[in-house]
Amino acid sequence: MKTPPYLKAGDTIAITATARKVSLEELQPAITLFERWGLNVQLAHGIFETDSQFAGNDHIRAQAMQLLLDDQNVNAIICARGGYGTVRIIDQLDFKKFTHYPKWIIGFSDVTVLHSHIFMHSAIPTIHAAMPITMQAHNADAESNESLYNVLFGQKVQYTFTSHPLNRIGTAKGKLIGGNLSVLSSLLGSTSDIDTDGCILFLEDLDEYLYHIDRMMVNMKRNGKLNKLAGLIIGGMSDMRDNTILFGKTALEIIAEHVAEYNYPIAFDFPAGHEQKNLAIKLGDECLLTVASYKSIIEQ
Repeated sequence: MKTPPYLKAGDTIAITATARKVSLEELQPAITLFERWGLNVQLAHGIFETDSQFAGNDHIRAQAMQLLLDDQNVNAIICARGGYGTVRIIDQLDFKKFTHYPKWIIGFSDVTVLHSHIFMHSAIPTIHAAMPITMQAHNADAESNESLYNVLFGQKVQYTFTSHPLNRIGTAKGKLIGGNLSVLSSLLGSTSDIDTDGCILFLEDLDEYLYHIDRMMVNMKRNGKLNKLAGLIIGGMSDMRDNTILFGKTALEIIAEHVAEYNYPIAFDFPAGHEQKNLAIKLGDECLLTVASYKSIIEQ
C-alpha cells in the first residue's frame, strides 16, 4: 500500500465531475472553503459541459479525469457530485502514473466506483467524504467538512458514535473498504469488484426499495463478500421506500439478517453516507473497529 502525501497549505486540490453535471454556482461554496484551508483550487477541463444529465459525454469526463490523474502538480482530486456515470468511464482511465505518484481521490456515492477500482488495482487509499455539491449553504455540515480537512491534512481519525440495538460487540482490524451498496452490487464480477476477505466493510445507501436492499445483500452474500469479513460498518440507509404490500423489515434489519450467521463485530448507524453529517474515512487504509455495549469507535 502506498499512501498519498497528506496536504499542506499551498497544495492544489482539483474538482472534477465524473458523473452528473454541475454549475459554478454549486461549486462556489466548496471553492471558498478549500481556499480558506490554504489550498489552490483547480477546475477540471470541461467541468461545466453538459450531455443530458452528465457533465459532458463519456470522452470529455474521462479525458478531464485522466489529465488530473497524470498532473503531478495536483495533490488531491475531489468529485463535484455523484449521481450516475463514473462506471461509464472507469475502463477508459489509465492509473499507471497515478500509482507511481499517488494523490487523494475524494467523494462518495457514485464515486464508490473509483474507490473500489483503485483499491483493487493500485492499492492506494482514497477518501470517502463530503463533496462540493453537499457543501452548499442549505446542506453543509461543519463537522463533516472539518473531518475532511483533518483526513486530508494527516490528522488521526477517531470517531465515537452511539451504540445500536442490532450491533454485534467485538473488535476488528483490517483495511476499511466499501461505500455505496447499490454501486458495490453493480460492480460484482467486473474488474472493479472488491476482495472483501479480511477487511472491514462499510456500506451506505439512499432512496432504495427495501426489497432492493434485500436483493443486493443476497447478491453480496452469494458472491462471498460477507462471509470472511473482519468487521462490518453500516452508515446511513437514507430515505428507504416500501411497496403497498410491506416488506416487513427495515433496511438495518435486512442487513442484520443476512450477516446473522457470522461472528464479526457490526456497528450500525455510523454517520456517513447520504445524510447531512458525512464523516470522512480513508478507504483502503488500516482501521480499528471497536463495538462495545454502549458505543462504537472507528480509528485510523
